[in-house]
Amino acid sequence: MGESTMMLKIKRVPTVLSNYQKDEADEPKGCGRQCLKECCIRAAKLPLYGYKWKSETEKGTDSLSCVSKGLPGNFLDSLVLGEWEERMQRGLFRYDVTACETKVIPGEYGFIAQLNEGRHLQKRPTEFRVDRVLQPFDQKKFNFTKIGQEEILFQFEASECGEIQYFPEAPIHVENHPSVVAINVSPIEYGHVLLIPRIFECLPQRIDNESLLLALHMAVEAANPYFRLGYNSLGAFATINHLHFQAYYLAVPFPIEKAPTNEVVTLSSGVKIYKLLKYPVRGLVFEGGQTLEDLSKAVSDSCICLQNNNIPHNVLISDSGKRIFLLPQCYAEKQALGEVSAELLDTQVNPAVWEISGHMVLKRKKDFEEASEQNAWRLLAEVSLSEERFHEVNTLIFEALSCSVDENINSAQLDAPDAKPRPQDDKEASCPAMVASKHECIVQQ
Repeated sequence: MGESTMMLKIKRVPTVLSNYQKDEADEPKGCGRQCLKECCIRAAKLPLYGYKWKSETEKGTDSLSCVSKGLPGNFLDSLVLGEWEERMQRGLFRYDVTACETKVIPGEYGFIAQLNEGRHLQKRPTEFRVDRVLQPFDQKKFNFTKIGQEEILFQFEASECGEIQYFPEAPIHVENHPSVVAINVSPIEYGHVLLIPRIFECLPQRIDNESLLLALHMAVEAANPYFRLGYNSLGAFATINHLHFQAYYLAVPFPIEKAPTNEVVTLSSGVKIYKLLKYPVRGLVFEGGQTLEDLSKAVSDSCICLQNNNIPHNVLISDSGKRIFLLPQCYAEKQALGEVSAELLDTQVNPAVWEISGHMVLKRKKDFEEASEQNAWRLLAEVSLSEERFHEVNTLIFEALSCSVDENINSAQLDAPDAKPRPQDDKEASCPAMVASKHECIVQQ
């Protein structure tokens, strides 16, 4: 990339699908507010997308009765964008994100800067402690059962027959623990949505295997490399303690996706774990596995270990679910200890998963005009764990995965901050099969 700044323009698309239109003659049901409470939810109907879960070898004659005939492979993509655009036309967002200036910053990595001056003023404030990753759900505080039905785009669950299914109107069966996709009313980018697993179970913001697998299925179904999902733990700038993932479209590579990696270990399931290199935030990258469940379990077990050890972290699901970045961080801790410079604090940037991945959402025009790769690097360096602490955290993770790391090769790779990426060694670290719900992490007091 040259030294000239490349401006990005968010392009609106025609509404592809809009299945939420309601008959104006319909009489209001329940309390009339179309809420998600008992008074309204029993009579409500919302679109339902059933995602594919069968492989080619698992298909049987029952697949012939599936109602997915004629649905294109990128149907979920069209559904998300069409429904999101329809909500935009109805004025359900707090501001017009398409009016925000966005540019690619000159430099090796191509950090992306967006000027969003009003978002921090209109965004919901954090209502919980930032020094505890695990906190109980509090019904009194804002949660997603308090949004209106109009904010929900569709239900998202495994299809009944294993193939893609879509129903424009489907009842909401609370007892079946539905997951939903809803708009983010304070969007960062076009198509910014929330995936809320088992919304009526009121789960706190903590990852489990089932919820992460659901997020991976959404990434796979979207089949769009520019559609990524992200997760912020408590203490890593999640602002709502109700389990959710975020997702949106950005038609350029994230800087973190360009960073080189070095393989550290391979699990018996075939999942490979890499160390992120030459990037301001230290992290791990997970790829491969014999099945999507293998990849999901390796990452979710690692997240559970971090949760149990009170280590804030962010997760980026990239490349249509093929790569997952796990990024422990300590920025909020440094803030509390007074270790972050006043200059960085004045920017009011909260480095959550999108910022850490290289999409910098800036609140002040001054910061946007002066945005540089050096400034982005300086901010993100404050987010990262030290090399020593990062190694300690990785040791906990590998213990949780029941891994043994080859001392001569892989541990050296983990320790070397400037190691160069190289081809996979013939001699790999070996890990026995992981055992469900078995975590050997030491809880730090």
